[in-house]
Amino acid sequence: MAEPDPAASRFWLLQLIRLSGAAMVVVGALIVAEAIALPYALGIALLVLGLVEFFVIPTQLAKRWSTRDK
Repeated sequence: MAEPDPAASRFWLLQLIRLSGAAMVVVGALIVAEAIALPYALGIALLVLGLVEFFVIPTQLAKRWSTRDK
């Protein structure tokens, strides 16, 4: 049986992180728009954390996993 490709595993992990970040942004926006009855501050926090999870974390992980020698 062949070993799983680490690049494929990393790719799917990055996509999962982005998907969960997008979901956090949507839930946060629904809270801010008062479509979900939760505190406004929670909505803002979810929006900010979701954006960080979507844009920053995958970039940082990709840099850490880079195969280039520095």
